[in-house]
Amino acid sequence: MGARAETLAKQFEEASKAVADIVARLSDAEWKKMTSGEKWSVGVVAHHVAMGHAGIANIVKSVASGQSLPNFTMAKLDEMNAQHAREHATCTKAETLELHKKNAATAASVVRGLSDAELDRSGTVLAGMPPMTAQQAVERILINHVNEHLGSIRAAVGAK
Repeated sequence: MGARAETLAKQFEEASKAVADIVARLSDAEWKKMTSGEKWSVGVVAHHVAMGHAGIANIVKSVASGQSLPNFTMAKLDEMNAQHAREHATCTKAETLELHKKNAATAASVVRGLSDAELDRSGTVLAGMPPMTAQQAVERILINHVNEHLGSIRAAVGAK
């Protein structure tokens, strides 16, 4: 573990903690509110974030080992997300918080375990897009995923 990996892991943990904090405070009515960005309930968005940590951590590991994701497209990602929303439309706050805690810890551990050389390795994440380094994958995908959806949850429930 290097200083860069530790800094990135802490940034991710701070964003993840913000999600856990807001989700823990949500009322049942807020859990069911629709978000304007995703057009999903707040609960589904929170579950999507929690589930996403593990998949994105695997993407980071692949890029850190210099691998590209074969044939992974935006259309495939959209399809996966839509299926997740359908399958978890009735997810509970308790199960979502537990999944979030488990997967956030796993993702933070993956990031923390990266060397500077691994953070500098690159690979293609989305077909047709330029390659990115593992550090960029952590910043632009892992951390940004949490922050974007956190903003959507906050907007839906009127929280800061």
